[in-house]
Amino acid sequence: MSNNRHADSSQPSVVKRGGADLDLAAVRAFVTVAEDRYFSEAAARLGISQQAISKRVAKLESDLGVRLFARSRTGAQLTETGTAFLPHARSLVNIADQALEMLHGRRRRALRVDVLDTRLASIDLIQAFHETVEDVDIEIVTSNGLRSARSALIRGSVDAAFCRATEVPEEIVRVPAYLEPLHLLVGRDHPLAGLTRVEMARLSGSTVWMPGNVAGSEWAEYYDLLGAEFGIRIDTSGPDFGWEHFVAEVASGRGASFIGEGTRVPWHPDAVRVPVVDPVPVYPFLLLHHRHGQHPALGLLARHVAAEYRPLDLRRQWLPAPDRAAFESRTPG
Repeated sequence: MSNNRHADSSQPSVVKRGGADLDLAAVRAFVTVAEDRYFSEAAARLGISQQAISKRVAKLESDLGVRLFARSRTGAQLTETGTAFLPHARSLVNIADQALEMLHGRRRRALRVDVLDTRLASIDLIQAFHETVEDVDIEIVTSNGLRSARSALIRGSVDAAFCRATEVPEEIVRVPAYLEPLHLLVGRDHPLAGLTRVEMARLSGSTVWMPGNVAGSEWAEYYDLLGAEFGIRIDTSGPDFGWEHFVAEVASGRGASFIGEGTRVPWHPDAVRVPVVDPVPVYPFLLLHHRHGQHPALGLLARHVAAEYRPLDLRRQWLPAPDRAAFESRTPG
């Protein structure tokens, strides 16, 4: 670009129109003309007509109350005011481009969702959501439950988490997601294996084997509360060698165990699932997310989960008292 500038002594070098809003498209047009010198070339670069770019520059000059260009046969040359305004105009355009790039980058980034295990019912919720939206990638992160999910949400390393949570920091939002009925998993030779359902009263005084109940975890607490309420001993002795080993041990007669209705355990010919009733104990899943979460798909996920939630029915379901505050507001009368 030529260094020859025509001063415009009739116009002030400082804009004094406080509170005036700048049209970003007009500012971008000004910067492009300043760089290309010709309105026709600048219009081609922006993909608009020469008339349109001329109108944008004229509007900017009118809004600012200054003359930015001196037009001549050799092209548009910046006035003294235009020269002074150019670096600020470039900064405005750059900031806008960076903001748009940040938003586009966030849209491209996968929605990171924390789950305790990919065999649990929360995965079904996520898959159903994924089928309802377009252009949303989802990355599943497995963790050790609330203990790691809580800090990950605060740090922003995950966007959402599905888990049980009776207390969360103020910046974390809880959305009721799913109340999962429990089944009893037993071996084919177990006395309860031939039943179509088993009442909770019938389990009183028995022992239920839960080798994955890690001390201090939110799920271990849930089963401790369940055991205390119905007189069931929870045996957490291990070791826990994974799902295949767990199911094989139950099938061989190691003991009965609770699993969620939607939990996809490995198939075994000698393992039997029996629904638990009267009342139906339900494990509470919440969708947790940061109050100021920025991922564009986060709100869509929260609305999907809220729409799919089926309210707690205390007439036939059992939920520990510490969990009810998050779910009773959605309980039918």
